[in-house]
Amino acid sequence: MRTVLRQPAVIVWLCFLAACAAIIARASFSADLSAFLPRSPSEQQRVLVEQLRDGLVSRLILVGIDSGDANGRADVSRKVAAKLRQDPRFSAINNGEPVGAARDERFVFEHRYRLSPAVTPERFSVAGLTAALADSLDLLSSSAGMMTKDLLPHDPTGEVTALVSQLDSGAQPAMNDGVWTSRDGQRAVLLAQTASAGSDTDAQARAMAAIRAAFAQAAPGASPYRLLMTGPGVFAVQTRDTIMHDVRWLSAASIVLIVVLLLAVYRSVPTLLLGLMPVLSGVAAGVAAVSLAFGTVHGLTLGFGTTLIGEAVDYSIYLFVQSAGVQRRESLADWVAGFWPTIRLGVLTSICGFASMLFSGFPGLVQLGLYSIVGLSTAGIVTRFVLPHALPQGFAIRDVSRLGNRLARFAARAPRLRAALAVLLLAAAATLLMQRHGLWSQELSALSPVPKASQDLDERLRADVGAPDVRYLVVVSAASEQAALERAEAVAHRLQPLVDAHVIAGYESPARYLPSDAAQRARIASLPSAEDLRTRLAVALRDQTIRVKPEVFEPFIADVEAARAQPNLRRADLQGTSMALAVDSLLTGRDGRWTAMLPLRAAEGTDVEAQKIRAAVAASQVPDALFVDMKAEADRLYQNYVHEDIRLSLGGFAAIVVLLVVALRSPVRAARTLAPLVAAVIVVIAGLALAGKSLTILHLIGMLLIVAVGSNYALFFNYRAHAERNPISPQTLVSLVIANLATVLGFGLLALSNVPMLKTFGLTVGPGAILALLFSAILAPRSEFPR
Repeated sequence: MRTVLRQPAVIVWLCFLAACAAIIARASFSADLSAFLPRSPSEQQRVLVEQLRDGLVSRLILVGIDSGDANGRADVSRKVAAKLRQDPRFSAINNGEPVGAARDERFVFEHRYRLSPAVTPERFSVAGLTAALADSLDLLSSSAGMMTKDLLPHDPTGEVTALVSQLDSGAQPAMNDGVWTSRDGQRAVLLAQTASAGSDTDAQARAMAAIRAAFAQAAPGASPYRLLMTGPGVFAVQTRDTIMHDVRWLSAASIVLIVVLLLAVYRSVPTLLLGLMPVLSGVAAGVAAVSLAFGTVHGLTLGFGTTLIGEAVDYSIYLFVQSAGVQRRESLADWVAGFWPTIRLGVLTSICGFASMLFSGFPGLVQLGLYSIVGLSTAGIVTRFVLPHALPQGFAIRDVSRLGNRLARFAARAPRLRAALAVLLLAAAATLLMQRHGLWSQELSALSPVPKASQDLDERLRADVGAPDVRYLVVVSAASEQAALERAEAVAHRLQPLVDAHVIAGYESPARYLPSDAAQRARIASLPSAEDLRTRLAVALRDQTIRVKPEVFEPFIADVEAARAQPNLRRADLQGTSMALAVDSLLTGRDGRWTAMLPLRAAEGTDVEAQKIRAAVAASQVPDALFVDMKAEADRLYQNYVHEDIRLSLGGFAAIVVLLVVALRSPVRAARTLAPLVAAVIVVIAGLALAGKSLTILHLIGMLLIVAVGSNYALFFNYRAHAERNPISPQTLVSLVIANLATVLGFGLLALSNVPMLKTFGLTVGPGAILALLFSAILAPRSEFPR
């Protein structure tokens, strides 16, 4: 042992591990899926990304209470809402109760002349007052007259009524016993908005815990009621938990299975531990490299590291099995000379495959690529320069010659299956040709980690509560808050005709709740002096069918005069009202820029006419104003993924081809090495198509990984430094089979994951690795087998 520790390579390795351990100890780990959003998005994609991270919809948690009886559900709803309204983790809780309604109405009443877009000079002219009074007096004689009777002396022009109607123009849920219910009346529903962004999964998890605690308090013990929760924040927490859960159990299961496999072969715990040295070194180096480069390590990167265990362990398997029977340490030099060039080339082809990820515009994929490259390189280097020094004198594993001889007999007969392989490839190609139109998924939702049942629940609750979909947005930005509000007003001026023409059902704007200073000044300037207003009002009253004395409207004149002296509204003035929540959701400032968002509502059951909206936005002449169809941008984001991934995959494949041509010094040998790998890819993709699986960008990466991983097997059949003198031996065949099983265990277990990225890699690379080995034997030159 002392002699081993004095070896320079071992000393360097131990120092390297110590450095990796120090880095990992300070590393942070996350499961934020924003790592798989584009690093340099377009303007429209930037809006999409911001909405996914911090937008209004990302902060909403939809809560349902079902089972039990209707009155009981309503009571639980009230208790839960009351508890959550006291919790600072929530900025708003709404279940239909008129909480804060009086405060909102008082605020609207006091500031109606600054808030109402109807306040114009024409509105307060004699003709305008005549028309407004006629409408108000007609309303007084209708069934709603009792509600407006007290308001009329203060607001004969109907500003409060118009504003309240405008603010309540969105869809409203059904009501039962004073709270919101589902359309079928079987659930009580609440809408909770968190104070933190939806991308803050820790904060969202705490908010979900608070909702569960409030429900447990409101419906204790064995109550019949059941709590339901959904929304982007809920999905984010569930996805994070799924990722971390899958990473833990997949990694543990993979390690256990590979350990069992190696113990069955080695029959020696010390040999097993020696064989894991390159793997553990690779994992440590990969995690440390990602931590240094990115500052945080994503959970999916660790999950993908499960595959690294399966491939990196191959190198020690090659060393132990191929050098079986070696009795003298000096004989390891023969293994290095005869086998290491093949293994080294296999490592390099794998690196070429993973290297394509380094050029991705998505940080998450770059992490996966960097982790794999550093991990495999480290595992290969440790196998070559460290592991031989750690082997004891006279090291040998159990005799595998019997298995090797059987494999040699099978391999010698394998080329007879070439005709069958040709038929299989023709059938696979025909399958892909017939299903080419529906082969690829065209929507980003194909990558969603959210289970179908959760998506269905979200759709039902969203319909029940009328939560905003926010698919269509007009976004304007400016250097100041006031400029953003002014630009929002300019766009709204062009959108209103589309509402009148039923092109869109409506829109929201922060300027509706907080008009710009310019708009407020213009409205106040429209208000006449008390003397002028009294004169105009007297004239307007003469033409009314209902006679009312002018003195009745003295409160109106006093309110107008008071409004003329009020200061402009500011965001702080809205504090404590529901309008403050709306402004905070629709008007945001970040990095010295202000952004105003105007969500559009499509008519029920239809999509908006995008061309007309773009024309209206352009007519507003607001610089950099954008109309964004969030779903279209999400799909376009996915298509960018696909296009980029195709380019990167082709680049990675081209790098592997060039590497093989240079290393093998023969295009024919390179083609012979690649042929079984390409065949494996074609058969796997055809199998997925037959199984009804729509292909995604993840399958593209999986195809490249089949080539990168399978090249190790094909090279042993097609490339040896001295092939004529050293044909492939039974021991080498055993090492390939064991290494293949280890790789399949590493990749194949991913097929059991609930995370689409990991599952896709498992379904693609696991079978692909098996076929790559089998096809390599079938297509190998006959001279490569012992006679």
